[in-house]
This record gives sequence, C-alpha cells and structure tokens, in this order.
Amino acid sequence: MALSPGDPNSYSRPDQVKTTHVHLELEIDFEKKVLTGHALLTLKKLDSQASVVILDGRKLVIHGIKDEATGEALKYEYGSPSGFGEKLEVNLPSSSSTELKILISYTTSPESSALQWLSPAQTAGKQHPYLFSQCEAIHARSMLPCQDTPSVKATYSATITAPPDLTVLMSAIRDGEAVVENKKVAKFIQKVPIQSYLIAIAAGALESRKIGPRSHVWSEAEFVEKAAFDFSETETMLKTAEELCGPYVWGIYDILVLPPSFPFGGMENPCLTFATPTLLSGDKSNADVIAHEIAHSWTGNLVTNFNFEHFWLNEGFTVFTERKIVGRMHGEPARHFSAILRWKDLQETVNVNLGPTNPLTALVPRLAGVDPDDAFSVVPYEKGSTFLWYLEDTVGGAALFEPFLKSYYKKFAYQSIDSDMFKSYFLEQFSGVEAVKSIDWDTWFYKPGMPIYKPKFDESLAKESWALAEKWQSWDVSTPAPFEKEFDNFSPTQKQEFLGTLINGSPLEHAKLEKMGAMYSLDACSNVEIVFRWIRLGIKARWEPSVAEALKLATVQGRMKFVRPLFKDLYGWEEKRQQTIDTFLAHRGEMMYVCAEMVAKDLHLSP
Repeated sequence: MALSPGDPNSYSRPDQVKTTHVHLELEIDFEKKVLTGHALLTLKKLDSQASVVILDGRKLVIHGIKDEATGEALKYEYGSPSGFGEKLEVNLPSSSSTELKILISYTTSPESSALQWLSPAQTAGKQHPYLFSQCEAIHARSMLPCQDTPSVKATYSATITAPPDLTVLMSAIRDGEAVVENKKVAKFIQKVPIQSYLIAIAAGALESRKIGPRSHVWSEAEFVEKAAFDFSETETMLKTAEELCGPYVWGIYDILVLPPSFPFGGMENPCLTFATPTLLSGDKSNADVIAHEIAHSWTGNLVTNFNFEHFWLNEGFTVFTERKIVGRMHGEPARHFSAILRWKDLQETVNVNLGPTNPLTALVPRLAGVDPDDAFSVVPYEKGSTFLWYLEDTVGGAALFEPFLKSYYKKFAYQSIDSDMFKSYFLEQFSGVEAVKSIDWDTWFYKPGMPIYKPKFDESLAKESWALAEKWQSWDVSTPAPFEKEFDNFSPTQKQEFLGTLINGSPLEHAKLEKMGAMYSLDACSNVEIVFRWIRLGIKARWEPSVAEALKLATVQGRMKFVRPLFKDLYGWEEKRQQTIDTFLAHRGEMMYVCAEMVAKDLHLSP
C-alpha cells in the first residue's frame, strides 16, 4: 500500500504543506550513539485550508514541538508504524500566514538506520570514534523529522556540536567552527535546495589535502595521501562534466574517504562526495566512481526523481554521463569497454539474481509496499543508461543528443520530475525526427527483463581479455602455460573483464587456478575489483583456498557490490553454507544497517 498519493514510501503531503528550509542544531553523543537537539522547519502552505503537516520519522524520540514565532506548544501524533518508519502529524498554529516555522526537539535512536557509529578500534587511527550517515533512499527520517521524499527540495543550515578533537563535515559549505567549553561547534550552510536524502554528516579524526582549485580530499591520516593520488584527476572530470552538462552550481567539490564499512562505492552528497576506501587501488583505475558522483551534481542532485519508482532518472542518466566523461578523457573505446563490463553485471542481475520476469527489473517499477532498498540493483543504472544510449542512436547521435541533455538539465534544474515529464520534453525537442515515432516507451518503462536493444559496442579492448580467457579454458595443464606477459600488459579493467569472462564460463580445474594465482600474483593484488572477481572464480570451481579469502573480503569492508555476491556465492556452496551464515552473524554488528539487512535476506535469515 502506498503511504501517500505522491510517494509510496513517504507519509508526507507536500502538495498541502511543503518544507522550504531546514535548520539543525544537534550534538553528537558518541557514548549514547545518538544525535540530540532540534530541527527548525520552515514550511509553506500550498493548501490554505491545511491544518496539519505530515512528516516522516523512524525510531525518533520526540521531546516536544512548538511554533517558533510564539513559543506555543503544538499538538502532534507520532505513530502508524510501517516498514518505512512512522508518521509524525503536527497540528499547525492557526494563522493566516502561508509561511511558518516549527521547532521539533528530538533525539535519534542508537539503532538509527541512517547513522553508523564506529568505536576507535574500528577506525584506521584507533584513537577516536567516528560517525557517518547514509540517508538514501529513505533513511533521513531516522536522522531528523522531515518530509522524506525526493519530491521536496529545501535549503538547509546546521550547527553541530562534537568532541573537540574531531572534525565535522556535512553535505554543505563549511561556515566556521570554534571550540566552546571544550566542545567543537561547527556551522554549515547549503544554499542550493536539496532533497532530504542528500543531508549528510560525518565526524572523525580527519585530515585534508587540496587536489584542485575547488576540491579537497578528506580522510583519516592513514588514507589521505593514497586518496589524493587516486583522485588527482578530479578537476579534469569536473571540467569535462561542465562541458557536457552546464555550470557546476555547488561551489566546492570535496571527497570524503570513509571507513571500510561504508556500503556503497560512492554517495553523491553535495559539496562532499562520500567514497569507499575500496576505490584506493594505487593506479587510479577505480576513479570512474568519482566521475559517476560528479555527474550526479546535475543528474540526481539538480534534476531529481520525483520518487524512487523513477530512480533511473537519477542513476541511468548518471551512468550515461559518467561514461561520456570517461570517453572524453580516455577515448571512445574506454567508454564502450566500461559499458561492456557492466552489461555482464546487468545480465547476472536480471537473468540470475532477480529473474527476467521480476517486476523489479522494469525501468519504472511499482514500489507500493516495497522498500526502495529491496528494489536496489544495477537495473536503473545499466538499463537506464542503455535506454539513453538507444535514444541517442535513434535521434542521430551525440551531436544532437548531448545538447538536448544540457537543455534538459537547465529546464528541470532544482525540480523533481517523473519519467513522463522526461518523455514529454524529449518528444517536444525531437518532434521533427521520424525515427522517434518508433520508440516503444511502454516496453522500455514498464516491461521487466533485459533491455530490448543492445548498443553496438566497440569491443577492441575487450577482445584481448576474451582471447586470454579462451587460452586458459583450453590450456592442457600438462603442458607449459605460455601466456604470462599478456595479463601483465592489461589495463586493470581488462584484467576485470578477463576474470569476469572466466566466471561466466565453465568452472576451471583447480590446477589452473593454482597456476593462475601464482603466475599473476593475484593474492597480492591491491585492486579490490580484481581480487573480488578472482575470489568468485575460485568459489565457482569449489576451490577451497577461495573460501577464507571470500569471508575475509566480505567482512573487512562493507561495500554491498562485493559483500552481497560473495555471501550469496558461498551460500550456494552447500558444504560452506553454515560457515557462511556463522561468519555473517559474527560480523553483522560491524555492518551498516542497509548492508546487514540485505545480506540477511540473501542468506534467507529474514523475510
């Protein structure tokens, strides 16, 4: 059942009363693992008859709510729990004014699904605790009472109090800090209206390095130099994105490398991209994730999906733009090769993990009664990007399509839209193109399964990987293996494709795996993307040494891209199933909420 007419996953009714600004005054309490303080919400009545404002919350303790102008206590009801949190319904003061402010005093729960609390022992430096948030998709409501729907965009400001030795960062411009009564007080301002899931906070023993005219990289001291090296091309990526998309409106573009338990590759929090340390490969090969997060500055953050049924408008556009950046920086074959790599991921997700008739493989799924986290997969990313590739082909190529995209970002900037609004604008702009009439929009939007179109990929970089994989598959282990140097000459992405091709083939003999591991020093590799595929190749062959390595990689970091497939692969190996479950249960408390919940479902430990 949908929670409201506009968003199946939010109780809020922004068609009646809408938030225009949020001000947070919060103290970080590491001992109790809570944020406590208040949220001051500036509201605008769109329906003059509205007598209540409906907000989302999740396990919040509400201490009181009052009218900021008069100090009058306001009545409220907090309840109607669902799998998506609780409804907070606040009676508005009787006033003829269309704008009002309400002050909500509250404390988060130690079990807040948005917040990850790390003890000093769980950090790289081992001296200080660490806090970070992850609010997408619908976890902001566990950090603050809000209209937790991407259809609402508001500016925000914050004053955060923390222990004096820690640095506090947010998805906003830093607006000064001081030590007052032995506590750090940091202020922030975000003048660009954003949706609730982009509110982000982090606090820890952080250092920074300047990596460009508008960029710093932040992390614990142990990672900062590596991060500065791997992300040194950030300004080039920003300039390339501006050529494609228009002016960058957010002022600064900083990157925070988080502790390993962060569940995603990156999170496009404005002014401060959050990034996983698994990107730090020492060869810049995983920096395409930064290109992805930079692209979000237009696709998702500036033009936003109205609700998560239209998530492809965020992620499909971002993948498409990310690859355009890669193509301009490294050549068209590199753009195509990136798409080839992920096409395989899409095939595995659609045909194996979810099933080709699963409604969640549609570009625009129905999410009434469905948690967006449960719907999360590569489908909106890769099927969405493929659809845009198809549209570009259909209208006559990049020379026509890229200017259209730039105009689309300009027209819908600072707005939240749905798929039909994109479709209408596209048809309006390309009304004179005959081929556009043949687009089957309903199939693209609503039919499950693989895309009905596959781009004509430039396979030049991939063919070398495929050829080496074929040599290993056909090699007679009683003869010498004469292909040592080919792998060493590969780029990191070619190595990934080589291993991915083998994973998609028949299981390799153990003797071949032993030879490959030794010949290519795969156990000593620092690139997690390569190690991940190497381990999966071993599990497929039921090769015993891969088990310990898989369980280690699945528990020393929390990126779901790696954690979930490894646990699922091991669960499918019946003799290792109990060991897999026991390992997960032993480490569950170290994982961020969303990762732990998803793995529990993958291992059939929760519905």
